[in-house]
Amino acid sequence: MAKRIDIKGLNLYYGRFHAVDNVTLSIPPRNVTAFIGPSGCGKSTVLRSLNRMHEVIPGATVDGKVLLDGEDIYDAGVDPVEVRRTIGMVFQRPNPFPTMSIRDNVVAGLKLAGVRSKSRLEEVCERSLRGANLWEEVKDRLDRPGGGLSGGQQQRLCIARAIAVQPDVLLMDEPCSALDPISTLAIEDLITELKKDYTIVIVTHNMQQAARVSDMTAFFNLSGVGRPGQLVEADDTEKIFSNPGKKETEDYISGRFG
Repeated sequence: MAKRIDIKGLNLYYGRFHAVDNVTLSIPPRNVTAFIGPSGCGKSTVLRSLNRMHEVIPGATVDGKVLLDGEDIYDAGVDPVEVRRTIGMVFQRPNPFPTMSIRDNVVAGLKLAGVRSKSRLEEVCERSLRGANLWEEVKDRLDRPGGGLSGGQQQRLCIARAIAVQPDVLLMDEPCSALDPISTLAIEDLITELKKDYTIVIVTHNMQQAARVSDMTAFFNLSGVGRPGQLVEADDTEKIFSNPGKKETEDYISGRFG
């Protein structure tokens, strides 16, 4: 578990529109890396490219390399479905399967992969819910619909579902933006716990959150209206927030724009 990601010369397109230009970045294992930057700068687009979700959009294309422990996930013959099992994703809004029970939500990926052993499914369900700090809250109602949980619980249920298939990397696209402050704190605490076992990449508009939970921060920005997003700089989070190398970064961190 917990693999390194190396992005090399990554260019991302929506049809003819060049959305992200020439990103090169290394993401270390067992760390939290935060992508920050103003709206429209391409940070979520880059995130989706890390498990081949970008190419699901009609007309979207990718040029460059994304290496997972040295292997390019975009090589011919690489199965995108296997990539998405290895590199899990948690979205901005909680998206449990509304008609499924809490238990079935957690083990949906295993069932899809053909696992039928009831004892195995129960074991993974409990382990994943414990990993998402949700077990004690739901252990007596596993057969109830996942959609009946609170927003914060639903997001932790989605995290449990993501880790049930034992990925190497977890991608999180603004996982707290739809949550109240108490639920946000619970998710942030969970991220800190999960990084012991996973490589985590999080997109956030909340700079305080990036400062609190991440080990490394990558700042993205637009070079101009209608121009592609670019990676301005990436460094240890403490350095980015206290002594960034680029004035652009300092201006964004200090609230001068964005």
